[in-house]
Amino acid sequence: MGNKVVEVLSALTTSSQEAAPDILVMNFTVVTACIVGNPDNKTGDWVLIDTGLENSADFILETAAERFENNRPQAIILTHGHFDHVGSVMKLSEFWDIPVYIHRLELPYVTGKKDYPTGDPTVSSGMVAKMSPSFPHTSIDLSYRAAALPADGSMPGMTGWEWIHTPGHTEGHISLFREEDRVLIAGDAFSTTKQESLWSVITQREQISGPPKYLTTDWEAAEESVKHLKDLNPSLVIPSHGKPMKGEELTKHLELLASHFREIAKPEQGRFV
Repeated sequence: MGNKVVEVLSALTTSSQEAAPDILVMNFTVVTACIVGNPDNKTGDWVLIDTGLENSADFILETAAERFENNRPQAIILTHGHFDHVGSVMKLSEFWDIPVYIHRLELPYVTGKKDYPTGDPTVSSGMVAKMSPSFPHTSIDLSYRAAALPADGSMPGMTGWEWIHTPGHTEGHISLFREEDRVLIAGDAFSTTKQESLWSVITQREQISGPPKYLTTDWEAAEESVKHLKDLNPSLVIPSHGKPMKGEELTKHLELLASHFREIAKPEQGRFV
């Protein structure tokens, strides 16, 4: 039931917007994915960050073809292996015949060796949290296409970017940062909408929050990750849940989240509290 509701919502409101000249954010309502690469260079290098849900593949393919004239990406980068980030990865990686990079601690979840815990409905009274036990949680198997990100923090196909280990939501969760203009692709390290609430998800009401509560397994690590990202002083944040946020508004809200993480983000109860 829960996954069907998510798929219906994403199919109804799929859209895209440029967050920066070389970053296109594809919004599937419940989650986002990003195309990173210069669209002025139709044959240039580009990568896909996360892949949305199972029904996101066609929109991603159409958008990528329009932006880069059917040139395939250098790679797919996954911030982590939850269902709303890997939903189309098997179809897309097979279609393009490209590698999929993920943190080494997440490899078991995308090579058929380990399942995530089921969603925890007790963390919030919100509808999405209540539906979360029905969300897919078993591993997928990308086989030989799955590869660990380089240990030196570099990003395959993404010159000028680095990956940052931001555990908490999952043990191998990563965020991506570009020092030159301080752009941060946060993944699920924190959100700009209250993801547990169906109304907030539908309206995309801006409200900075921590990682989605119902799938986060280590709250101490999650807090440290938010503080680490705040210290980077990002100028623009692109979260996986919610709208991009930038400038003074971002600085104010991120400092508030880092300073009051336990009051704002951490649930009062739940399996992992």
